[in-house]
Amino acid sequence: MSESFFQRNKPFVIAEMSGNHNHSLERAIKIVEVAADAGVDAIKLQTYTADTMTIDKKEDEFYIDDPNSLWYGNSLYELYQKAYTPWEWHEPIFKRCKELGIIGFSTPFDASAVEFLEKLDAPAYKIASFENVDIPLIKKAASTGKPMLVSTGMATVAELDECIRAAKTNGCDDVALLKCSSVYPAAVEDSNLLTIPHLKQLFDCPVGISDHTMGIGVSIASIALGGCIIERHFTLSRDDGGVDASFSLNPSEMKQLVEEARNAYVALGKITYGVSGHESSVGRRSLYVCEDMKVGDAFTEKNLRSIRPGLGLSPKYYEMLLGKRVNRDIARGTALSWDMIG
Repeated sequence: MSESFFQRNKPFVIAEMSGNHNHSLERAIKIVEVAADAGVDAIKLQTYTADTMTIDKKEDEFYIDDPNSLWYGNSLYELYQKAYTPWEWHEPIFKRCKELGIIGFSTPFDASAVEFLEKLDAPAYKIASFENVDIPLIKKAASTGKPMLVSTGMATVAELDECIRAAKTNGCDDVALLKCSSVYPAAVEDSNLLTIPHLKQLFDCPVGISDHTMGIGVSIASIALGGCIIERHFTLSRDDGGVDASFSLNPSEMKQLVEEARNAYVALGKITYGVSGHESSVGRRSLYVCEDMKVGDAFTEKNLRSIRPGLGLSPKYYEMLLGKRVNRDIARGTALSWDMIG
C-alpha cells in the first residue's frame, strides 16, 4: 500500500460539520475552533444547494413520510435548504481551519461543487455514501488529482470496485474507503466492523469508518480492526438542534474520541512475546532459599520455595533440586543460582 494523504502516524479524525451550523457563519467558525481544540485533524463540509441535490416537489418519493426518520415531514428539497452550507462561507471556514493547523475540505455533490472547491484549492474530496455510484461525479473529482475519501454505505463490492477504478483511471491515485451504515443514527449491530479488514485486503487502500452510531465505542473498535480514519458528525451542543445534531458528538465526546482513538492505535503495537516495554520479570515467581543453610545441607520443601520476586532459578527446576546439597552457606532470602549447588 502506497503512502496516503489520510494515513498518518495516528488515526485521522474528521469532524463533519454538515448542517449543524444552523445557518450561522459565526456558529460555523465556532464549530471549527472547538473541534480544533478537541484535537481533530480535519473539518469537513458539504458543498451543494437544494437545487443541485433534487427538485422542488413535495409529493411521492420526494417527501419524507417515514415517521421513524429524523427528517419526517420534510420534502427532500426542504431538508437540503435547511442543511446546506452557503458556498460563500467555505472560504472563511477553510481559512480558519488553516489558521488553527487543521485541514478543511468538503464533500461535493455535483460537478459545479468540484469546480467551486477547486477555486478554493481544496486539498481532498469526500464522496458521500449515496453518491459512490455517481461515476460522472467520481470522475470529475478524480480529474483534480486530489486524494479521495469514499463512504461505502449500501454499495456492493462490484459497485465499490467500479467507483475505485473510475477514480484511479481518471487521475486519483490516493483513494481511501470509509465503512459506514447509511442510517441516521445507525444501530451498533449494523456496524459490521469486520468489513474493515476485508475492504483493506480487497482494495489495498487505507480504510476507516464514517460512524453514525451514538457514543464512541464503535469508532474506537474500528482502530483495532485496522481502521486509520474516523469521521464523526460534530455539534457544539445537541440541545441547540440542527438537522444532524441528534447523532453528532459534542465537544467533550469528540475530545474523548480523539484521545482514545490514539490510545487504541498506540496499543496495537506489534506482535511480541516475553518481557516487553515496561514489564519486569521481578513480579514472577522463582526459587529462593527460605531458611538459613550450611554447606552440605540438602534442599527440602521447607528451605526451598517458589516465591516472588523472579530473580532466582525457574520454578520448573523445583522437583529436580529437592535433595540436592549446597556447596556454601546460604542466608535466608537468597535467590537460588546454579553455582550454589553441588
